[in-house]
Amino acid sequence: MTTPRSVALERLAYTLAAPVLAVAPNIYPDSPVNQVVQLAGAAGIGGWVLAAKSDEPGAGRKILRWTPFVAAAAIDVAAKTTTSWGPYWLDGLLAAGWAAAGLLVLPYSRHARRRHHRPALAAPVPQPAPAEAAPEPTVPLPDDGADLLTREARMLWERAGMPARTHVVKATRHPGMRHDLTLLLRASETGRPITGLSPEAVGAAFGVPAADVTLADVPLQPGRQGGPGWMEASITPEANVRRRTKPTDAERWVDRVAGPKGGAPGSVLVHRTRDTERGVTFYRAKMADSTETPRIDLAKVCRGLGLPEDDSCVFVLIDGSEFLISAFDTPPLSQIFPATRELLTPDAKGMFVCGFTITGQPVKNMVFQHDKNAAAHGLVLGVSRSGKTQFFAINMAAESLAGQVVWLSTVRKDEKTTTLGQYIDRQGSNALWMARQLRAAKALCEIRAEMPWPHDGKPHDYKPGDPRCPYRQLNVYADEFMTAAQDGDFGEFIQTDGDDLTVTGLKYGIGFKPAGQSPFAHNGFSTEMKDNLRQNSRPVIFNMGSPGATRKAAEGTMENPHDVPTIPVRYSRSEGSAIERAMRGEADPENGVSTGGVAVIVLDNGRAVLMRSLYADFDTDLAELFPDEVNRLTDYEISELEKRGLWFDWNEPARPGEFWPEPDEDDDGDGKPRRRGGAGQGGGGRGSKSGRRAEPKVTSPRQALEAIRSLTDA
Repeated sequence: MTTPRSVALERLAYTLAAPVLAVAPNIYPDSPVNQVVQLAGAAGIGGWVLAAKSDEPGAGRKILRWTPFVAAAAIDVAAKTTTSWGPYWLDGLLAAGWAAAGLLVLPYSRHARRRHHRPALAAPVPQPAPAEAAPEPTVPLPDDGADLLTREARMLWERAGMPARTHVVKATRHPGMRHDLTLLLRASETGRPITGLSPEAVGAAFGVPAADVTLADVPLQPGRQGGPGWMEASITPEANVRRRTKPTDAERWVDRVAGPKGGAPGSVLVHRTRDTERGVTFYRAKMADSTETPRIDLAKVCRGLGLPEDDSCVFVLIDGSEFLISAFDTPPLSQIFPATRELLTPDAKGMFVCGFTITGQPVKNMVFQHDKNAAAHGLVLGVSRSGKTQFFAINMAAESLAGQVVWLSTVRKDEKTTTLGQYIDRQGSNALWMARQLRAAKALCEIRAEMPWPHDGKPHDYKPGDPRCPYRQLNVYADEFMTAAQDGDFGEFIQTDGDDLTVTGLKYGIGFKPAGQSPFAHNGFSTEMKDNLRQNSRPVIFNMGSPGATRKAAEGTMENPHDVPTIPVRYSRSEGSAIERAMRGEADPENGVSTGGVAVIVLDNGRAVLMRSLYADFDTDLAELFPDEVNRLTDYEISELEKRGLWFDWNEPARPGEFWPEPDEDDDGDGKPRRRGGAGQGGGGRGSKSGRRAEPKVTSPRQALEAIRSLTDA
């Protein structure tokens, strides 16, 4: 930075005056120079006093201004007082220090100048900027007979400097709006694309926020050009105000639901429908890109649409790239659907109505598999009091109406299963009864495999609905199968025969239908059993205790898990604000409705549907749902079972040698039975977990593997 001239002169004065202060008092004590210096110092002291007493601002600056004179006078007096040049040349050192203070603490003259009359520092002379290229002259456009709105828009556009070198071709006012309009723009130079045009530039030209400006390409129309040299600018301040305060359904969907942070990003609302009679509002939507799969956050969708976040009233149904959101006024699944014989009577394909969905659509289950020409298995899951036994009742009624035989076993006796026993062939309530039931059903597979058909005298596989079939379909129900499979005495028989029945039963017209609280292997459902049940039935999952457990159980029965609906513990409508109740110290309303009877049914395509099963009132006579006569096995089947010692009163205690051989006197002398593989005279089944086995002779790898599997005492 260049040093100002006043500063340079002041530094020069300090440099020249310093030798005078040191020499004059010692060589010329009576010189007038000493008197001038002392008078200047006295004047400086007077200036200090006046500055200190003054009330005007700048006293410190005035004191600093007189300091060099006072300091010079003090040095002069000191030089005259000392002998010669003073000890250690003190006079010269004081003069040099005074000059150094003036040079380094710089310079006092700056404190004497005021800001408004300080000379500017020397600065480099600014170089003239290179002359810019003169803007191309805009070719004046001929009068094209534009209307008043277009001419006014052009005036504002030209006043803004023709942003992005464009020209307003036409301005069109939006219907019913005073300030909303659309500008048709083109590049001023023919053949040049429009670049650099922004909503901010358009908004500045017309005095509206940039958020109210939308730029779009110009579609090709007959008689008008298009392409990169043309553009449309929509200016909609009025419409945006209305959109923020009173948006339409489509606008609310775009602004609050379909955005990147919305509940259904990338979706488009197809239409909104209100069904007043049923008290439900439907929002049908689809993905803008049909190749995408909907990603729906139902809670976000509810907040975006202003709906209550209620999992008992708002549901979503996904079908490919489309989906349907149903918002009910009251919980739809709290409605009771009484079972009737008309609904439970199967059609020609073996399908009957077992419940209704949230939208009122009937849900069907099957008593046999028409497409596979085989019987049907079943899988029912749910915690206690979730509605499993109710579902048993309507399924047994449908099977009985189709002329089929039904057996039911449970681990413990209860009122409902005992009531059902009056309308079916056989019913019992303990693990021993279930083991006998499964053993007899397994033996029936062998009997029916050799049972001749009357039309040709040869045995055939089961064909549902074929009048020539000499036997009826048998449906074997095992309630609380998980608990029974873990029984200490008969659990292994139950699990082994259940596995075999799911594999071999279908071709002989025997369907196995276990029920429990878990579909997983560690709870009695082997992988083979679960796979066969899943592929040959429509699994039904009632409330499993929590939405997470229900979803996990449903996914465990689906080959490819889809979105699984949620079953809450109770249906509870949201009333008022939880925050306001907390501030007032009020209790939450107790308005829960049980979800008993609500289930997720997995259809053939793997899609999980939420339904309310039909209600069979056990307090009334169930005879209206069942046929007049109970369907039973044929005499031939019963006689064959009797030959095998499997047809008797299954409520009897375990017979000697029925499941494991009788104790041998030579067996270690302890009198305990030795339980071997096999089930005695009853046929098939492995020994109990609590008994000892005779070691089989192993002569092949397969026998070795079977021996390993049979080790239960290890």
